[in-house]
Amino acid sequence: MIESPVILQTESVDYAFLHLRVPTVEIRKVMGPGVREVYAALAAQSIAPTGPWFTHHLARPGEFFDFEICVPVSRPILAEGRVQSGVWQSMRVARTVYHGDYDEGAYEGLARAWPKFLDWIAEQGLTTTEDLWEQYLVGPETSRDPADWRTELSRELVLS
Repeated sequence: MIESPVILQTESVDYAFLHLRVPTVEIRKVMGPGVREVYAALAAQSIAPTGPWFTHHLARPGEFFDFEICVPVSRPILAEGRVQSGVWQSMRVARTVYHGDYDEGAYEGLARAWPKFLDWIAEQGLTTTEDLWEQYLVGPETSRDPADWRTELSRELVLS
């Protein structure tokens, strides 16, 4: 289930990220270790996250996931191995929140939530960039109950 989408202007956010490009079938193998790698880089520099982690997909997933695993921070980090510093620029976005449930398990429900959200965007006559953002507000790492899970979905709008 997704909440009613909204259009809003975001604020600029510094983040630490790990860029990965992997075959779709390998996403479950790399996500957990990738998240841990970003958090370890932050810990090595005594930098605390300023919010929940998120992914920035450089294109819609298909045969490959080309994406960044990101953690918001209060200041830019120094490069640490594969982990780099980035900025989520201020932008106008369409946004919704996906709610997990018992029937979907893990994050599989996102595969059904995105088309509903994209249909809404198209119905509004909006145009988006290629990239997309998923911010994991509440997930398996904070609640064992999938009914509690919340993932914020965002697409940057192309201004005409």
